Amino acid sequence: MKLDILAIAAHPDDVELAAAGTLMSHIAQGKKCGILDLTEGEMGTRGSVQLRKLEAETASQIMGISVRENINIGDCTFENTFENQKAIIRIIRKYQPEILLINAPEDRHPDHGKAAKLATDAQFFSGLRKIETIDNQAIQTPWRPKFVYHYVQDKYLTPDFVVDITPYFNQKIAAIKAYKTQFYDPNSSEPSTYIADEKYFAYLEARALEYGHSIGVKYAEGFIKQKQLGIKNIFDLI
Repeated sequence: MKLDILAIAAHPDDVELAAAGTLMSHIAQGKKCGILDLTEGEMGTRGSVQLRKLEAETASQIMGISVRENINIGDCTFENTFENQKAIIRIIRKYQPEILLINAPEDRHPDHGKAAKLATDAQFFSGLRKIETIDNQAIQTPWRPKFVYHYVQDKYLTPDFVVDITPYFNQKIAAIKAYKTQFYDPNSSEPSTYIADEKYFAYLEARALEYGHSIGVKYAEGFIKQKQLGIKNIFDLI
């Protein structure tokens, strides 16, 4: 299956929190979108690997994702090694996405910045024919996405562009809430965490409102470019 957009995330729920609306908007336009989780989120304070997997499956169904894979390279412990780069290269070459969405270049969680650099290096090396990878006993064809964008996560970063997600905001929140063990539940006996605070969803809405307000819509998600953007028609801008 060839994808139009592949979102790469350090942890399950990263994409839902920062880019779910953008993916759903493009799925509604007929694009095929997928997610690659680098870890199982096994170091998370709440829940378990087994529950996180089920939650990710539910979130994917809510978003209408075509495919989701997890290469499990170690929550908190993964490094930017050639072995880990090749694991990502195999997925990029397998699905041949036109666009990659990747973690924020810097963020509150150290894994996010690490994952951004790892994915950036991997997508470049994915285009080199002398780096050989194999899938289903066949040598893969080199592939490099045309565009790579960082989605903005917890730390406020000024985006280079924002995407109107107004029609999909409620569905985005539903996808996030699929991770029932990770977020606020007054009946939960799990330890309190930064994202399990009852005010956390108000923060998420405030961020989306702020980005939306900047372009005259209700809700939006922000992205950071890696290289200069170009358009053919300035009337395409809103």
